Amino acid sequence: MATLLAIGTAKGLFLATSTDGRRGWEVTGPHFPMTGVYAVAIDTRRATPRLLAGTTSSHFGPSVATSDDLGASWHEPDLAPVAFPADTGATLGRVWQLTPAGPDQPDVVWAGTQPSALFRSADGGVTFELVRPLWDHPHREQWGEGFGGQAIHTVLPHPRHPERIAVAMSTGGVYHSTDAGASWAPGNTGIRAYFLPDEWPEFGQCVHKVTRDAGEPDRLYAQNHHGVYRSDDDGHTWSSIADGLPSDFGFPIVSLPGRPGTVFTFPLAADSERFPAERRCRVWRSGDAGDSWEALDAGLPSGPFYPAVLRDAMCADDGDPGGVYFGTRSGEVYASRDEGDSWSQVAAHLPDVLCVRAAEV
Repeated sequence: MATLLAIGTAKGLFLATSTDGRRGWEVTGPHFPMTGVYAVAIDTRRATPRLLAGTTSSHFGPSVATSDDLGASWHEPDLAPVAFPADTGATLGRVWQLTPAGPDQPDVVWAGTQPSALFRSADGGVTFELVRPLWDHPHREQWGEGFGGQAIHTVLPHPRHPERIAVAMSTGGVYHSTDAGASWAPGNTGIRAYFLPDEWPEFGQCVHKVTRDAGEPDRLYAQNHHGVYRSDDDGHTWSSIADGLPSDFGFPIVSLPGRPGTVFTFPLAADSERFPAERRCRVWRSGDAGDSWEALDAGLPSGPFYPAVLRDAMCADDGDPGGVYFGTRSGEVYASRDEGDSWSQVAAHLPDVLCVRAAEV
């Protein structure tokens, strides 16, 4: 069995493959050269894994391409697979997130977009339909726009209850549905929005990323615009887990499949100074659901380090022991084959890394 690491960058998609237990990597690409790849997914629910890439071309606009042969060839439909109905008056900016549903829905794929909307595919990501109840939500006109745009960047279907799904957006916060998307409610109690007159609003938080604990799926973790949080009730209420981190600001947060309570983040110094905390390249890991944290830097660059890690540029695979990966805005990609204890470089001098995803294939 091989491990596949998909690396979306500002100028194309690169694929790294390891066949020796994640000790060495062969990197190919770019696929879709000179095209921003803001979202990528590896759908392993079928006999042959399917790759999905959310591309954004300055000439042709946004699209979603699929590959059923691990990137040897790609299918791009003639008609835009993700498009807003004419009556919405909206135009798709880009696809920010592609997320396969649980194993009991093998053909369902979710897409989060800019502007903030959720789309559902029932054919494995070939075509998508707007989830109207979220688009028609009365809060939508008050959702704001972060520096990266107004977008749904997190989609979290529940692995055991297909009727339950959570999304997160910048800005707007966390919303959840318990009826397969027919209705939606905000779930931001306990998340602070220090930049608003009311610092504890019902919605309007600038959530940067949310991840679901694979071993305890009702437990979620959130990296906020200043704030790191945990929810033990599927994203309805939150409590801070920032104590022990050098900063509560950052973008990615990642849980480790097969290790309940294990979560990773990459803190930045502050909103006004988006360099790594203390100018050091360190991943921070908690093994107790955020009650305590430890810095991990064995094999990572020493000395001053300035590139940031974006919200989707960190991920974990489903190996045992688990692999953890991250890419930087200066084009380096690092991997750990031992759950963060040590690191090695997969690639360097790539374009700005926007997203990474890994799986055993």
